[in-house]
Amino acid sequence: MATTAVESPPAPASSPRRAAPARGSGGTTRSSAPFWLLTPAGLMIVFVTLLPIGFLVFTSFTNYNQRTLFTGAFDVVGLDQYAAVLADEGFWLSLLRTIVFTAALVVGSVAIGAGMSHLMTRLPTPLRHVTTVVLILAWAMPNVASSIVWSWLFQPQYGVINWMLTQLRVFGDMTSRDWASDPVLAWICIWLLVVWGAVPFIALTLYAAETQVAVELKEAARLDGASEWTVYRVVVLPSIAPTLLLVTMLSIIWDFNVFNQIWLISEGGPNGATSTLGVFTYTTAFSGNLQIGTGSAIAVASTIILAALSALYIRNLVRSGEDL
Repeated sequence: MATTAVESPPAPASSPRRAAPARGSGGTTRSSAPFWLLTPAGLMIVFVTLLPIGFLVFTSFTNYNQRTLFTGAFDVVGLDQYAAVLADEGFWLSLLRTIVFTAALVVGSVAIGAGMSHLMTRLPTPLRHVTTVVLILAWAMPNVASSIVWSWLFQPQYGVINWMLTQLRVFGDMTSRDWASDPVLAWICIWLLVVWGAVPFIALTLYAAETQVAVELKEAARLDGASEWTVYRVVVLPSIAPTLLLVTMLSIIWDFNVFNQIWLISEGGPNGATSTLGVFTYTTAFSGNLQIGTGSAIAVASTIILAALSALYIRNLVRSGEDL
């Protein structure tokens, strides 16, 4: 007798279930893992950067001084510190020196760095590698160490630079010349030091940008009879303009805050001739009776000025349509 197989009815479709969030070891959801991984770095930023800045801003509204360090007593004076700073002629002279010196540093370092980067594109490969290593070593040297060595080079009696200038027989006997005691020579010495330390970063960055310029464009310009200077000005410069503007902005920020080189070479002298805002802030806050509140107000004002200059530069950069 034949039997007929009876098919069982299909099982009812199960209702969709929301997938449970994946959990890592210890029951921590995967979505919160990046937060916990970033927490140590975030705490370091809070304690090392944000809290000191907050304390700096707070002390700028007080008469925090040497008495406060021993007794802990201070008074909140509001905007009196800022009013005193803005009425101080030394602050405005320091600001003027800072702006002029920053402009000289930026122009010198960017111009020399751009020339060095273009030179590297025309060097043979072995010599280019040697130049790159030398630039990296110069850039990696701490500015405190380089400033001390620089002061040795320009020391009277036994300085190598003084000896070399004397051997040229153009400037007379420079053996006993003390560069730090002359305002003009002190500025020249500091300018050379800062530019020497800034050129490697600018040269290597612009060299990386210049290697991305299409060779066909430069060859086409040469076939049209353009000189090498015209090729660089018409073809290369527009191509590396965004990178050039970026290193210029970074140079403005760095050179505006130069302190170590000035202090280690001349300590702001002679007679305050090389005292920029950084040196003026340091001497006000930590010299004499330790006017820490006034020094904090100068530091905050300097930060606001630099932020305003940077914002103005970035605004013009965005308006020009350049893409960083």
